[in-house]
Amino acid sequence: MASSKPVRIAVLGADGRMGRALTRAIKAAGPEAAVLTAAAERPGAAAVGSDAGARAGLEAAGVAIGAALPAKGIADVWIDFTSASATEAVTVAASASGAALVIGTTGLGTHARAAIDFAALKVPVVFSANYSVGINVMLKLLADAARALGPSYDLEVVEAHHRAKQDAPSGTALMLAEALATASERKLATAARYARHGDIGPRTPSEIGIQTIRGGDVVGDHTVFFLGSGDRLEITHRATTRDTFAVGAVRAALWVAGRAPGLYDMRAVLGLDRG
Repeated sequence: MASSKPVRIAVLGADGRMGRALTRAIKAAGPEAAVLTAAAERPGAAAVGSDAGARAGLEAAGVAIGAALPAKGIADVWIDFTSASATEAVTVAASASGAALVIGTTGLGTHARAAIDFAALKVPVVFSANYSVGINVMLKLLADAARALGPSYDLEVVEAHHRAKQDAPSGTALMLAEALATASERKLATAARYARHGDIGPRTPSEIGIQTIRGGDVVGDHTVFFLGSGDRLEITHRATTRDTFAVGAVRAALWVAGRAPGLYDMRAVLGLDRG
């Protein structure tokens, strides 16, 4: 939402790969748009006490990385790319402080998801498994393709990530599969097929395959296959740097500041939910 003042942003998980990318993206947005006012890491982390800008490979930002969550009133928006185990507490604290939230942590359990829903009753929350602008455009393309091609095309999702990623399949792969399921009028809970091994018999027409690859330093590759009899369509998104996610998350932070309480996603941020 447009403002005469820059949006004050707190980065949680500030010394992680995404946290450092977020600090760079805030700097790149320009001081008239955004300013880093708080940075946090888990207690005992080596970066605690260090300057967040210096840790991100920039000049000093004048913001020390703290071991506690941001103080009330220090930031308009908190951006959370920490861990699934921390997100519930982060969400509760942000809601109590009145700060808007941008949440990019994946692999969340039911308690964390419930905390997000509850927080959205009091503050504006953007929650997405992937903040890449390209991925969110891809979601629209997938829905259009699934409806146009119809049930005679088999649907498969294949994702690849670096060896250190802890959750599988990726939150983005599940988001893509959910878009396919919705567009093809299926329930992902019953249509999803996460593994194939042994004498499994022929593929059923209703299933949506979701397969995982892990290795190396892959930032994130996602391909959706529409497999027909005589042709196939492949739609692929490849991320080559985490900065693409950070730029999208900062864009979400600028958009959500000052919004009414509610739960939003990147399609709302980009205006893709308007048809």
